[in-house]
Amino acid sequence: MFRPSPSVLDAVGTLVRLGLAAVWLVSGIAKISDSGQTYLAVKAYEVLPDALLHPVATALPLAELVLGAFLLLGLATRWVAIASAVLLVVFIAGVAQSWARGLTIDCGCFGGGGEVTAGQTRYPQEIARDVGFLVLACWLIVRPATRVALDGWLRGGAPQAEVEKERI
Repeated sequence: MFRPSPSVLDAVGTLVRLGLAAVWLVSGIAKISDSGQTYLAVKAYEVLPDALLHPVATALPLAELVLGAFLLLGLATRWVAIASAVLLVVFIAGVAQSWARGLTIDCGCFGGGGEVTAGQTRYPQEIARDVGFLVLACWLIVRPATRVALDGWLRGGAPQAEVEKERI
């Protein structure tokens, strides 16, 4: 059976880490640049009390930017991947409940969002996309070792292949 070498897995992990970082950074920047629209997008889900709408609409893009920055730097990769997975499950549940309740909204995942006409909803595509991002987060939970990451530098700069040899 073919098993990719640790260096190949490190390279794949690096692409996964940088890809997920890009997702969070683009999403966070889009939301923070139009905070009024982000508020409307959060409100459209109709799940939070009015008192929590503004705090969530403010904190969400900031959290996405922090997750993206940590992943870009390769810092606390496994923990950030776990936080990413949790947030993605919340997003998937939010879109699914909106669909199930018959709400007609744009998810606002990359800016925009809010109520739309019935023919403009894209719930299956939004859920599938977020499941794909969840797969990336799960990869990093299982195998957080990547190249060009502060995690590696902090553990002494040992290449992952050497670390795995020490485990055997």
